[in-house]
Amino acid sequence: MGYKVAVIGATGNVGREILQTLAERNFPVSEVVALASARSVGKEVSFGEDKILKVKDLETYDFKGTDIALSSPGAKVSSIHSPRAAAAGCVVIDNTSHFRMDPNVPLVVPEVNPEAIAEYTKSGIIANPNCSTIQMVVALKPLHTLGKIKRVVVSTYQSVSGAGKEGMDELFEQTRGVFVNDARDPQKFPKPIAFNLIPQIDVFMEDGSTKEEWKMTVETKKILDSTIDVHATCVRVPVFVGHSECVNVEFENPVSVEAATRALSKAPGVIVVDKHEPGGYVTPVECVGEDAVYVSRIRKDPTIANGLSFWCVSDNLRKGAALNAVQIAEVLIKDYLKK
Repeated sequence: MGYKVAVIGATGNVGREILQTLAERNFPVSEVVALASARSVGKEVSFGEDKILKVKDLETYDFKGTDIALSSPGAKVSSIHSPRAAAAGCVVIDNTSHFRMDPNVPLVVPEVNPEAIAEYTKSGIIANPNCSTIQMVVALKPLHTLGKIKRVVVSTYQSVSGAGKEGMDELFEQTRGVFVNDARDPQKFPKPIAFNLIPQIDVFMEDGSTKEEWKMTVETKKILDSTIDVHATCVRVPVFVGHSECVNVEFENPVSVEAATRALSKAPGVIVVDKHEPGGYVTPVECVGEDAVYVSRIRKDPTIANGLSFWCVSDNLRKGAALNAVQIAEVLIKDYLKK
């Protein structure tokens, strides 16, 4: 027996990826409804290879009878419609930032804390973490089990798709402009992104951190362990899809490179590619369309006691958003919403 599933924000990058992921993983649906704002009503989106869905108006949609909603319309819209859907008996898996730190809303990465899904009954909402947090904690989980992590210092190299279609368009237009001598002023980003790096993602906070950096800190604590200290520097880079991270980990106890590599190689959702030769690592271009978090360049940090560093990349639209949401839905129907 299938489930009636609504995809909120179906015309956006993540919404389209959710539809594709549901189809690819043969999620047991009886019906899929594509929802978006009024200006998108009537547009068509693909579901699988041969199904076309016409977009319906989120504002007027009645969620009664809908089992699960996978929501990624932006935080402001979600703050209104996710509680509305939950009140109608629909379990909402929300991909926006609005509910992540709500104590009544579980924040879930299925490879890390699937047991937290049980708490969905408090609000009817499950939060999907930030894309940069997801890939990091998937890699940190087996290491934390191995040696108990004290501190993480992470630098991220985040693709423009994390800023939506507008970010991708801006990179394309600015890159094109360089070659045809038609300079384009930045609109989505605070500085030009083509052939550049921007050490700011989201707004600045009082302590000088950006909100993206704050998210990585507080979300890691909520998902993995509240005692772990996290210091993040988040950078936007001229890559269309795929986030990369350099992660430095300090453990309470000694952890060898060999033991860490074995633990990561056995971990769900992780693929280790770590050859000490030119090209013996994974780059963001290679991870596009893939489900895994790829880990490379695992090495000892001799400057601190019990330190290791590694490089990880992942498709931020898949594991960093759509896939993680669908995986939550899969655990939800297996353990809690059985029909």
